[in-house]
Amino acid sequence: MIHKIFPVGPLQCNCSVIGDEKTHEAMVIDPGDQIEEILEILRQEKLTLKQIVITHAHIDHVGGAMKLKAATGAPILMNQNDYALLKMLDMQAAWVGVPPPGEVKVDEAVGEGRVLKIGEISSNVIHTPGHSEGSICVYFPAEKKLIAGDTLFAGGIGRTDLPGGSMEKIMRSLHNQVLALPDETEVVPGHGPMTTIGDERETNPFLQKRETNPFLQKREPNPFFQQ
Repeated sequence: MIHKIFPVGPLQCNCSVIGDEKTHEAMVIDPGDQIEEILEILRQEKLTLKQIVITHAHIDHVGGAMKLKAATGAPILMNQNDYALLKMLDMQAAWVGVPPPGEVKVDEAVGEGRVLKIGEISSNVIHTPGHSEGSICVYFPAEKKLIAGDTLFAGGIGRTDLPGGSMEKIMRSLHNQVLALPDETEVVPGHGPMTTIGDERETNPFLQKRETNPFLQKREPNPFFQQ
């Protein structure tokens, strides 16, 4: 498995380029910006892009999707529960202070349990509402790797005070879905450093009992995530 991870855009969203070494088919997850850099990686690794997967419809994750589609012809996949957020991209751009990306058109909706394949690599879509209604994680069971979007960070969780956010839903998603994965699962969060499920289960203050957790109401200046 080829997996290149690098931060893109002013909010440093972790973009993933994932490729099958045998067939050279690839997917890109969360192409928020810097599309030329993504295209260069695809060229260097001799990969053919088959899917553009969006974990949720915040501008820092979806802002470059249409440019990448135009350059490669690959379809855009996203959960349908975030379609309303796509209609707010101009507003989101104003929040962050970046130019609006224009209309983003999703080619295919992906929901809970959907299997995504590139070559011989399979991954499962996990619907994890809370940061947004349509937030998803992408889990690669053979590799024990989770692309978590802004649902889970090293030492933090996605903020829930933006449109479509819900503390109750994100905690349910984390405990019922994400923490059900093996402790050795590597987690690639939407921003910041890598972690594992086991480390977050043991040390993440947001995953402790709510009644004794002083961190759950913490707000960070970044409009899309908190750590």
